Amino acid sequence: MPLSDWLSGQPLSLLALGFLACALVIGVVGVRLTREAERFAYVSGLGQAATGAVVLGAITSLPGMATSFTAAAGGHPDLAVSNALGGIAAQTLFLVAADVAYRKTNLEYAAAEEANLSQAVVLIALLVLPILAMAGPDLHLGSAGTLAVHPVTPLLIAGYLAGLRLTAGSHRRPQWQPVLAPAADSEKRPERPRRGELVALVLRLVAMGAVVGLMGWLLSGLAVAATTRTGLSETAAGSTFTAIATSLPELVTALAAIRRGALGLAVGDILGGNAFDVLFVAGSDLLYVEGSLYHAVEPRQIFLVALSIFMVALLLLGLLRREKHGIGNIGFESVMILLAYFAGMALLIAG
Repeated sequence: MPLSDWLSGQPLSLLALGFLACALVIGVVGVRLTREAERFAYVSGLGQAATGAVVLGAITSLPGMATSFTAAAGGHPDLAVSNALGGIAAQTLFLVAADVAYRKTNLEYAAAEEANLSQAVVLIALLVLPILAMAGPDLHLGSAGTLAVHPVTPLLIAGYLAGLRLTAGSHRRPQWQPVLAPAADSEKRPERPRRGELVALVLRLVAMGAVVGLMGWLLSGLAVAATTRTGLSETAAGSTFTAIATSLPELVTALAAIRRGALGLAVGDILGGNAFDVLFVAGSDLLYVEGSLYHAVEPRQIFLVALSIFMVALLLLGLLRREKHGIGNIGFESVMILLAYFAGMALLIAG
């Protein structure tokens, strides 16, 4: 029996306590995970933005992956896709919270670096592919009932891997540097690495990733069980409740990185987690055996993809424009992201 089916029969009070317990564990482990990831960025030579995108983004995305894959395998394509795409929108919104937490200046001004810009462009390109699949002809490789994969799915995987290579390379061989970037805040240099430290760091990151993944799996089951009682559609529930619940690790690690002054790590974590979330759609298509996943979902999924692209484009504009001081303590692009998210979710739920 799936975890969510068993939990759906439990009292709401028990679901709420379980949710709080999982969130607490993620909060404690997430702070430690951020510290280890910052150290890994220096010891490995990847840099903060690339480490956030490649390592931290993938680890904190494990809860969402568990939710989408389980939903697709269980024959719930709308929940699988909306959880992935709603997670991208929610995690982009979390950058507004990070912007508020960073008191010195606008976060997009301080964290502008080539790796983050590259990751944002890659993310937009990856998000366009599901729209092409949903709006295009109903194609799939293989046969329904066994394995039916849309041709866009392998393109998503290849595009993600190419994006990782581009992001990592932009730190080692940068082609440009932002003017007057606060390098002391965004890329602090810790003490010299010790021999064998990289292996120990990797083992600790894997262990903490396993804990985050387990808590995320429990969170996803709790969120799905709670949404079954709301009467919302799979698209509305997946893009709100389950997406936000399974994106909590990104919020915790981004805020922890801000507190440590690791700005590139915070932004890279969000953008890298978003790019990894696009892979949930590809994996869900592999697990959904009834045909093309992209044509099994309702048309409102295109609205959700377009909303995610719009929010990421606003973030990219902020990184390029580099407004030093915005409205109050946050930049103008953060205000626009905030408005776009809540307006989009309201329209999605109302529809």
